[in-house]
Amino acid sequence: MEDQKQSYRQVVKATSLFGGVKVFGIIISVLRSKVIAILIGAEGMGIASLFLSTLNMANGATNLGMDKSAVKDISFAREKENQQDIAKAISILSRITWITGIGGTLLIMITSTWLSELAFGNKEYTLLFVWVAISLLFMQLTNAKLAILQGMRKHRALAKANLLGNFLGLVGTLPLYYFFGIDAIVPAIVLSTFLSMAVTHYYTLKSEVKVERIGSSAAFKEGKGMIRLGIMLSISGLMSLLGAYILQVYISSVGGIDQVGFYNAGFVILNGYVGIIFSAMGTDYFPRLSGIIDDLKKIQQTVFEQAHVALLLISPIIVVFIAFAPQIIRILYSGEFDPAIVFVSWGILGMFFKAVSFSVGYIIIAKGDSNLFLKTTTSFNILLLTLNILGYTYYGLLGLGVSFLVYFIIHFIAIQIITYYRYRFYLRRDFYGVFIACLLICAGAFLSSFLDNTLWKYSLLVLLILISSLYSFYQLNKKMDVIGLIKNRLKRK
Repeated sequence: MEDQKQSYRQVVKATSLFGGVKVFGIIISVLRSKVIAILIGAEGMGIASLFLSTLNMANGATNLGMDKSAVKDISFAREKENQQDIAKAISILSRITWITGIGGTLLIMITSTWLSELAFGNKEYTLLFVWVAISLLFMQLTNAKLAILQGMRKHRALAKANLLGNFLGLVGTLPLYYFFGIDAIVPAIVLSTFLSMAVTHYYTLKSEVKVERIGSSAAFKEGKGMIRLGIMLSISGLMSLLGAYILQVYISSVGGIDQVGFYNAGFVILNGYVGIIFSAMGTDYFPRLSGIIDDLKKIQQTVFEQAHVALLLISPIIVVFIAFAPQIIRILYSGEFDPAIVFVSWGILGMFFKAVSFSVGYIIIAKGDSNLFLKTTTSFNILLLTLNILGYTYYGLLGLGVSFLVYFIIHFIAIQIITYYRYRFYLRRDFYGVFIACLLICAGAFLSSFLDNTLWKYSLLVLLILISSLYSFYQLNKKMDVIGLIKNRLKRK
């Protein structure tokens, strides 16, 4: 029983820690965007975004997904307490990252003239692309170091590296923009990526991570499995980007540019702000699951705990966003973006089902099942794009919200069927009691949002926020003794 309490506490603690880091990152990003927009204007922001978009695409196309797949191998070796395999996995990652980083940098330099014409319609930015290419190497080295810390489950070091890297990136580049304006864009990108690399390198050294010497040919030969899974993960990411791009082009052609803006605003809320809980969880969950992936009983317990906590944490958030979607959108954007309300109100219900399918779906990645992962991710991306196009064609932004909800319900069902028949995995019966209770609360909030009487509507919504919060607290306290934990903390002080 005590072990189970500690396990739940670990899930919540990691989510709180990395959720805080993600929120800090968003605040830094907002501050940077606001200040830079003032200092270099819309034109400068456009130039900077084109450079960054090019870098991100080049990074995704050349890094072989090593920063993700290596986490699995490092975590598995750590769980087995096999120091030799840990050092080997880290050495393979480090060697291949240097090769892909240098290769990607040279690729941008060689194609700099073409990239300048593609991005800006002229050759004036050729030399700047040559300089900005250096950032690609820094980005890949940074991501490799973060993968090592994540795989080793060095949570504090990982959080500090992210926090300090973001902060120094802001503090270090703002003076450049202040004194040099638009001319500072490329130096600022290079400096910020270098500072992030330096910080992560420092925390990796501080964590006393051991690395063995390994040749390039040996690294590629012994890291075949890591590379194969990494490439599959990269393809998945590129497919998601492609699907999003096709959808935006379609919305633009059918509904106009303003509709693309409404869609993006809603998507950022769903994927960026509400979805922050998934990225926060994944930081600890993926390496933890990867470490016990050969033990079905441990997998079932770990996934059950993760899905359980995910539902209890996200349900109150969903109810709050349903209740105050108009106000939240106006605070984050402006009243001009009110058409996005209907998209967010329907789409956010899909996040409820995603909380479960997210937890279960990680089994495929942790297993390193590359073929199955590629098939499922291809099918799901095609399904999502098809549903979104159909939804928008017939019902506009409302149809997009409904299509997101329908997609995540299908995804929720399909992932459970796939993992059952492939790995004999299933969620325990006692999970569905909590699932149904949380679903009823979220559905009640959604239906209440359609009431015409404002007093009744907000009275019911506030009541459901309280019920959802208290229910989640009750369930978490039952599993991890939150009250006892708080009392112990207060006694120490």
